[in-house]
Amino acid sequence: MARIGSFSFPSSGFDAVVFDCDGTLVDSMPQHFDAWCEALALYGAGGVFKEDVFLAMGGRPTRDIVVELNDEYDLHLDPEAVAFAKREAFLRRIQTVTLIDEVAAFADSLRGKVPMAIASGGSRMVVEKTLRVVGISDWFDEVVTADDVSEGKPAPDIFLHAARLLGVHPTKCLALEDAPSGILAARRAGMQVLAIPSPLSSSLA
Repeated sequence: MARIGSFSFPSSGFDAVVFDCDGTLVDSMPQHFDAWCEALALYGAGGVFKEDVFLAMGGRPTRDIVVELNDEYDLHLDPEAVAFAKREAFLRRIQTVTLIDEVAAFADSLRGKVPMAIASGGSRMVVEKTLRVVGISDWFDEVVTADDVSEGKPAPDIFLHAARLLGVHPTKCLALEDAPSGILAARRAGMQVLAIPSPLSSSLA
């Protein structure tokens, strides 16, 4: 194990590494939370999205979350409209996102040594903009997003697709994730999983 800051990372036992983006590699969850609140308030449902609900649904595609909110709270939100509003609200905040230093240092230490991919439940446009803002868009061999698979997290599709693109069997991949749905998705894909404590709660406190 290699210790970087307060985190311990494995130094062997994997042939490729797959990183979630938001909350794992990039400290962007407070901005996503604020964007959700703004978008839902725009459609008269601002009160339903508490921090615990947000944390429980983290990592999942926006449209899937809206569908679940409709079911759970008897709402009639248009998933496409809310997803668009949430995306635009996040993009207005994107310049304030930062790297999670310990995870970024781990990724940096692996550059040129093992294949690496991003596997995010976000849309490609937003994920790629996020990686550019924090200056790491050229670190990864592949970027896989919710736009690339039919089933988002917690289904294993994103992680399986990333492993395929990297040319490494999923069981030989190490996945780094912060959200319950992402951890479950990576485990379902057969990957080794390193759970990253989310900085969200301390950021919102």
